Amino acid sequence: MRRFLFETWEGLLIALRAIRTQKLRSILTTLGIIIGILAVTLMATVVNGIENDFENEISEIGVDVLYVEKWPWVSGPGFKWWEYINRPRITADLADVINQKARMVTAAVPTTRTSRTVVFAGQTLSSIPIQGVGASYPEVQPVDIEYGYFFTEFDARSARQVAVIGNEVAKNLFPVQDPLGKVISVGGHRVQVIGVMERKGSSADSPGSFDNDVIMPFSAFQKLFGTRWRDVSIQVKAAPDVAVADVKDEITGVLRVARKLDARAENDFEINEQETLRAQVEPIKTTIYAIGIGLTALALLVGGIGVMNIMFVSVKERTREIGIRKAVGARRSTILMQFLIEAIIVCLVGGLIGILLSLGFVALIQMVLPATLDFDIVLIAFGICMAIGTLFGIAPAWTGANAEPIEALRYE
Repeated sequence: MRRFLFETWEGLLIALRAIRTQKLRSILTTLGIIIGILAVTLMATVVNGIENDFENEISEIGVDVLYVEKWPWVSGPGFKWWEYINRPRITADLADVINQKARMVTAAVPTTRTSRTVVFAGQTLSSIPIQGVGASYPEVQPVDIEYGYFFTEFDARSARQVAVIGNEVAKNLFPVQDPLGKVISVGGHRVQVIGVMERKGSSADSPGSFDNDVIMPFSAFQKLFGTRWRDVSIQVKAAPDVAVADVKDEITGVLRVARKLDARAENDFEINEQETLRAQVEPIKTTIYAIGIGLTALALLVGGIGVMNIMFVSVKERTREIGIRKAVGARRSTILMQFLIEAIIVCLVGGLIGILLSLGFVALIQMVLPATLDFDIVLIAFGICMAIGTLFGIAPAWTGANAEPIEALRYE
């Protein structure tokens, strides 16, 4: 054991001396490894960033929330749109039916939306999402009120023209005033502000962000903007400790009865859920992984071949040194270890530089995606470096270890 440690230490010193002597060549050798490791880390970072971003977005939809709608969220190559377009519209009264008949749900609320211009005292905001929802909407989706209150069942039944506005809307319309009680113009209609939602800080398109939204009672929305030509969605939250699949089956039965469908007739509605999107995205994610692995494998292969070529040159140049070492008693394993250590060190240096460069690129990626360079990825990158150094360094090292002492000493 002591001999092995001594030979390893000696091989390490010789390898470091050789790398220091041939600085330029060592740098050029590590270039391929740097590119390969950069590709590995960035590929993993981008894929993780996309996955995290998707998970954050989809989690806002709610894992225990079902969406009764006319159209499915996803469609395949054989999508028959004409069959869906002829389906009867989803109406708000179906939410009442589900609330009355279903036993596995916490609440069911009708929702719809449009975009309108919102105006107050000369301040104009264009294309603001306007949502019409039921009074029990906070039981289905999290709505955090910073101040004021969310409209009540009384407000909804009387179709009061009241609204809860997003934090950004409040900041832009009321930079110095208290928005509560103020009357704003929503699409030309007078609406009183009764609450302001907490700032989420997500993008405007995020399902969980209401920063740029105006939410009003469904009945008031229907009175002001109408729902005849708009898509209405019934959002249904499953009761605690109840499987979503069971809730889906129960809702299907309730809706089929409500719509008087024959036992042999197909559903004329769609029940969408989070898992539908997840199943649709999974093949795309797999494809991205496959492409990324292919590109990084190619980059690492090129880098490994570069290391092997340079190591063959190094062995050739030091043939006489090998002969002298063997003449004074160095074993084959000692020579083999010496060149293997040199190849591994070259790869590890390249990996270290690649990781440091990746940190800069990750900072740029974070401007677009919630990406992080995990410690696991760093460990994997260094493991790949050692594997490349061993795999592509074994042939040159074996050549040097098997050199005949007499022939090696004659080499000029």
